Amino acid sequence: MPLKPLPFREVKRKLLAAGFSIVSQKGSHVKFFKTTSEGNRTAIVPKHREISVGTLHSILNQAGLSPEEFENL
Repeated sequence: MPLKPLPFREVKRKLLAAGFSIVSQKGSHVKFFKTTSEGNRTAIVPKHREISVGTLHSILNQAGLSPEEFENL
């Protein structure tokens, strides 16, 4: 199932469900952090009304999540 644009609050909810925590915010960008067996993961998420598909792909890449894993959170 292809990704579709999502609001920030939905992306935030899914990242928190995946074990990430919010560590800081600079301007409109929120930094999520998680320690994994492979090391630390940091994902920067813009606090926009709607996050585009390309930006979502980048966030998932940073978070180490596949679109399927993200969709199921």
